[in-house]
Amino acid sequence: MRILFLALPLSLLLSGCLARTAIDVVTLPVKVAGAGVDALTTSQAEADQRRGREIREAEEREGRIARRCERNPDRSECRERHARPEAEPERR
Repeated sequence: MRILFLALPLSLLLSGCLARTAIDVVTLPVKVAGAGVDALTTSQAEADQRRGREIREAEEREGRIARRCERNPDRSECRERHARPEAEPERR
């Protein structure tokens, strides 16, 4: 009788645990597929951040070259900069 008295509450607790496990097993493929799609796609915000970083790095690079050319205008990279005409800014 004691075993029956203890088995009933334990079976109720285990049934909830089994139900939760079944839900986890069913939803796992959806979660995995969603994570894979998210990893493969780039959001507009991420693309904007990447483009902003590229522009900032290019401006920093140009600034370093300009400072070097001020100190030593005979460098080859300085002669190349003065030889080419300044490009017109892109219009979008």
